[in-house]
Amino acid sequence: MYNFLLPDEFVNSVHEITPEKLNALGIKGIITDLDNTLVEWNRADATEEIANWMQSLQAAGIRVLIASNNNEARVKHFAEPLNIPYIHRAKKPLGSAYYAGLLQLRMRRSEVAMVGDQLLTDIFGAKRQKLYTFLVRPVAESDGFVTLFNRFVERRVFNDLKRKGIKTWEEQR
Repeated sequence: MYNFLLPDEFVNSVHEITPEKLNALGIKGIITDLDNTLVEWNRADATEEIANWMQSLQAAGIRVLIASNNNEARVKHFAEPLNIPYIHRAKKPLGSAYYAGLLQLRMRRSEVAMVGDQLLTDIFGAKRQKLYTFLVRPVAESDGFVTLFNRFVERRVFNDLKRKGIKTWEEQR
């Protein structure tokens, strides 16, 4: 029932996604969400830890692209200092952003992973495009207004998964 909502991996933070892990999976590129995946939804700039994580990926030859449903000013302000390409107003979970990301990365689906914090946008869209998926525990406890509905649905999905014996990072709270 949850084929398109169940990520391939649950991770507590992006820092668990290492170049070694990605290489073992045959992943050469990452499409990542921005808000509450890399930094809090209301933080404008990358933290030093996130900048270092992205640099470690790039040093290992892993290409990174940000795909965010947020506006261009927000995404550009974050991505440009890191020299990371981006897609703004991605309209996830629609497939066009993932397809555009694959074209920008110049990679096949089997070589790209999606990293995000929301089941209904990041994971659902990426699974439909047959990308490997990492669901990250949200960085912030709070969310923007639009995301609140998604979190409500996610809680119901997580409760159902728990009843079925499927472990997520939700049990670690």
